[in-house]
Amino acid sequence: MRICGINLTHDGAVAVIEDGRLVFCLEQEKRDNNRRYETIDNLDAVVAALAEHGLDARDIEQFVIDGWDGEVESQFEVLSGKTSLTLKGAPYVERHAEGILTSLGGSGLLLDGRVFPYRSYPHVTGHVASAYCTSPFAKVGQPAFCLVWDGCIFPRLYHVEQGGVRFLECLFPVIGQAYAAAGQHFGPYRRAGRDGWDLGVAGKMMAYIALGSVQEHIVAVFDELYQEQFAGETELARHYRANLGDAEATLAAVHDFFDAAALRLEAEPPEDILASFHLFLERLLVDEMAIALQRHSQIPGPRNLCIAGGCGLNIKWNSALRATGLFDDVWVPPFPNDSGSAIGAACSAMVAQQGFVPLEWSVYSGPVLQSDDCPPGWGATPCSLAELATILASNRPVVFLAGRAELGPRALGGRSILAAATSPEMKDYLNDIKLREHFRPVAPICLEDRAPDIFSPGTPDPYMLFDHHTRLEWRDKIPAVVHLDGTARLQTISRVSQHKVAELLIEYEKLTGIPLLCNTSANHHGRGFFPDAAAACRWGRIDHIWCDGLLLTKTPATELSPVDGVLTLV
Repeated sequence: MRICGINLTHDGAVAVIEDGRLVFCLEQEKRDNNRRYETIDNLDAVVAALAEHGLDARDIEQFVIDGWDGEVESQFEVLSGKTSLTLKGAPYVERHAEGILTSLGGSGLLLDGRVFPYRSYPHVTGHVASAYCTSPFAKVGQPAFCLVWDGCIFPRLYHVEQGGVRFLECLFPVIGQAYAAAGQHFGPYRRAGRDGWDLGVAGKMMAYIALGSVQEHIVAVFDELYQEQFAGETELARHYRANLGDAEATLAAVHDFFDAAALRLEAEPPEDILASFHLFLERLLVDEMAIALQRHSQIPGPRNLCIAGGCGLNIKWNSALRATGLFDDVWVPPFPNDSGSAIGAACSAMVAQQGFVPLEWSVYSGPVLQSDDCPPGWGATPCSLAELATILASNRPVVFLAGRAELGPRALGGRSILAAATSPEMKDYLNDIKLREHFRPVAPICLEDRAPDIFSPGTPDPYMLFDHHTRLEWRDKIPAVVHLDGTARLQTISRVSQHKVAELLIEYEKLTGIPLLCNTSANHHGRGFFPDAAAACRWGRIDHIWCDGLLLTKTPATELSPVDGVLTLV
């Protein structure tokens, strides 16, 4: 059966599953240099995505639209060509504990002049289905708990087995957006007003806290205010919990929480405040998870955990949950946030028909590289990966474009900027050309079998979703990928992987003895990955672009050269 999942809201995407296999997932931000978090406002994008893979809308047996805001149902105002439509969808959260697979049927999905029926499942259903069906637990038929924590909901715990799923409980009354909201009140992203939120602040704040130190007296302030305003039996807390259906009121309460904290912490450095708030939430998550597992200790089977929702991108919380020993294994898909919601919508329909069966999938299932002419001012020559490794070993960064784009928000070698990690100035250089703050880390991509020698724990981490500490004896050897707190957002890749980036790492290791490179996303500031080499050329901030065996170089070259260990333009 061929199922098409559609996410119309932010991180808009179209995904197709055929007979239990992911055929593709096209995220809007990765098309045509679109902005990050791009929505689907016109259904012609669905038609175009299908056509790129030789499909017509009539080839799809079931369309599924991801649910969104609403207690009973959601609504979407979209275009199909020039025709305005109102489509109905399922709500954000299931309406009762056993109703996660309850869908809403709809009609009026107008694609290429034809009308199709569709179904819609709650937004959280897609998170649960995509996380479990892509997990190693699904492959062997093991059950798993599933934690879903999004920006506008409390952390929700489910239990999944192949025969079904049920909601267990909310762990505690804090919405995921509280983390980014903290950044609106303290630190470099502080701003006046309470309207809206920046979806990128949470990740930036996770980097910024490395500048600070946890102060237990600050943690105590947050704990006291949490009890008073959210979790306790005060009138204020009861009112907050009674109005959870009102998103504006809930977010206003979060801002009130930080306003109260600011009055008590006005003498404290903002980096210490945010580091302490991070740890406050981490402890709360770990402690409440332990209590919940104790409450549900009668559930049989292995203690596996899947993590989904936007908070699943917090590598430090993922690592903290894994380190507790509460679980036999922890799985986070490479698209825990809404970038995976189109896949989740399609998985929801698959699960409704077949149960929680495994999905056959690859992280490199995004858009193919678009073909384009070499822009003026650039020359193109064939280049082997051994030759490319030599360029990298000379301390010259390279835009590396290979095969289909990766799924989710992390660049994993398909749409990456790669560079040697041996120069301490390389991190600053990469941050400068990408218009990023100096405290932002640059991730390492490392051969999997060498990772434990360099990082702790250094366990396989193919999607950059856990925290690793750089071993002391390696910090001076690879300073460009060591964060301010000594950690690294590691990506590992198997030496036997068929992906070109693995072969490049092997060639680089032969030259230097170092099995890793800097890896950051290849994109315009605030936009998705480059769709083709021409876009990288037009960006023009790196002189070498490798695209599936072809090296594009600026002519005349404005090249980077190491002088006394410092990168300079010549």
